[in-house]
Amino acid sequence: MEGLYLIVGHVGRVELLVPQGADLVQLRIEGQPEAEVRRQIARARDFCAVHDAQLVIHRHWQAALDLNCDFVHLTQQDLAEADTDALHRAGIRYGVDVGDDTELKHALTRSPAYVALDLRALSRAFEGNQPLEQLKRWKQTFGDVPLVVSGGLVIERLHAVFAAGADCVAVSTDIQSAEDPEARTRAWVTACEA
Repeated sequence: MEGLYLIVGHVGRVELLVPQGADLVQLRIEGQPEAEVRRQIARARDFCAVHDAQLVIHRHWQAALDLNCDFVHLTQQDLAEADTDALHRAGIRYGVDVGDDTELKHALTRSPAYVALDLRALSRAFEGNQPLEQLKRWKQTFGDVPLVVSGGLVIERLHAVFAAGADCVAVSTDIQSAEDPEARTRAWVTACEA
């Protein structure tokens, strides 16, 4: 797991941006009826399979399990509620959001495929500490588990985030709000490969 981790809110964005080089994409569907969630997940799963991209389903772990997806992203609340044993039995990997030392320690006991840290939340949780310094400390703590970093990232900060220990950067707003999201995705892919 390395480079760009694209986050989108609709299967249409998966279809638009995966061909631009984003080979790791999270589908984060919110506020939709279950039938629509499942329709989008199935369509995105099939599209990503054809384009050799890894699809990660945000929070909808039961739908991912039912629809034979192989990766989900869980919040701390999801981690408490999800049947992680069933996910493991089905071969479904999962990443987990963490925001402080307690959440990190708890998440690591559940054998996640990655841990995800939001730099903005990290800044609030550790007032007075530089978030990138905290990031370095955390990465040294759990070393082998891939570290995904998100939170208001821009290409200009990318080198510093990777130097602090990030294996992957999760990007949503900078791409989704761009005048040309396709070109912006290509720019992120190129920057992450440099």
